[in-house]
Amino acid sequence: MTIESVRKQFEQENLDLLVEEMDTSTATVELAANAIGVEPARIAKTMALRLKEKDIIIVAKGDVKIDNRKFKDYFHEKAKFIKAEDLLEATGHPVGGVCPFGLNNPLEIYLDESLKVFEYVFPAGGGPNTYVKIDVDYLADITKGIWIDVCKE
Repeated sequence: MTIESVRKQFEQENLDLLVEEMDTSTATVELAANAIGVEPARIAKTMALRLKEKDIIIVAKGDVKIDNRKFKDYFHEKAKFIKAEDLLEATGHPVGGVCPFGLNNPLEIYLDESLKVFEYVFPAGGGPNTYVKIDVDYLADITKGIWIDVCKE
């Protein structure tokens, strides 16, 4: 259902986007970069985190990590990733397919400033062998993403 939920959102909102399916896994930044033929940084890594009051999504450049100090300064609590066994329920997507589209539940979406170095990036498309090519500004528009600075190289 997850790839279908992404396609359904694209169709319902009349978005000019396609979910591309690969014969090989795109479940990690490295696998996705190799499969698509781009540098790892250009993969839009989508991270699902659990705050005390809500779950959130942070989309960042593929080669960065959460900076714990910046995260705590912004959200006033420690970064805690949603456990793998809870990802499908929280987002509607399996491990390796988490993306800011076709979500099971309405989640706040944050876009890390690291993405701004690119014109377009490649987030997953709801499955562990999928991707979507998307302009960074369009990503911000359709996800209503909030720009933040919580990552480090």
